[in-house]
Amino acid sequence: MAKECDNASCTKDDCAGCKEKQENGIPKESCNQFSEIKKVIGIISGKGGVGKSFVAASLANQLVAKGFRVGILDADVTGPSIPKMYGLTGAAYADENGLQPKTTENGIKVISVNLLLPSEDTPVIWRGPVIANMVKQFWTDVVWEEIDYLLVDMPPGTGDVPLTVFQSLPVDGVVIVTSPQDLVSMIVKKAYNMAEMMHIPVLGIVENYSYMKCPDCGKELKVFGESHIEDIAAELKVPLLGKMPVDPEYASCADKGCFHKVENPHLAGGVEAMPKID
Repeated sequence: MAKECDNASCTKDDCAGCKEKQENGIPKESCNQFSEIKKVIGIISGKGGVGKSFVAASLANQLVAKGFRVGILDADVTGPSIPKMYGLTGAAYADENGLQPKTTENGIKVISVNLLLPSEDTPVIWRGPVIANMVKQFWTDVVWEEIDYLLVDMPPGTGDVPLTVFQSLPVDGVVIVTSPQDLVSMIVKKAYNMAEMMHIPVLGIVENYSYMKCPDCGKELKVFGESHIEDIAAELKVPLLGKMPVDPEYASCADKGCFHKVENPHLAGGVEAMPKID
């Protein structure tokens, strides 16, 4: 059940299950009254195609393997991939308490627009404010129950949805996902600067597609060019949480819907960077 707020002036309906509702003058939305969520972590990127959902799911697997209660809020409404990665099918249902998330085979709770559509290939043709409101409802209407870490897999860029999440949810920190490309410095800085402007701590940077190991000789092949992520992390004074290779086995698990089997040791630094549970 939900935890009561320490502020005596608040009612149960105002604050049930959530921490302080006012940050920097912006009121936060109340989560579902049957939810107790301790930490909210945004997984963000300055551009698409960098494997943000892969990082979110890998981090969720690492956390749940360490005994934490984990949820994934798939906020990438127009390009959701989390349910497919975990083989989640069928519609999420609502009862008198709210919308019930689906649960992966390794115990991660998931909500996504793909769990509300007639089929997984039904397109979401909505304008930005409607999409942002749907993401907000994933926070206010979903019965998460007790969650240590809720990972919010956000769409790329600095548009409506990231802004809604930062303003409406009590985000404790973000992880920036990128890839080794010539424009990476500018792209990472855009995501970093947005988080800074919204007063959200940047927990660190993860570089995806860093290299691929030759199956014959084991040599690391820099498919997407040389990485400069260490220099960028040092310039921004944030930790580099991991450099992840292109691994066909990981991709195969995602395609087959068995991502719950993936153990990604390259993201161990991401687990260590998570805010501690009180």
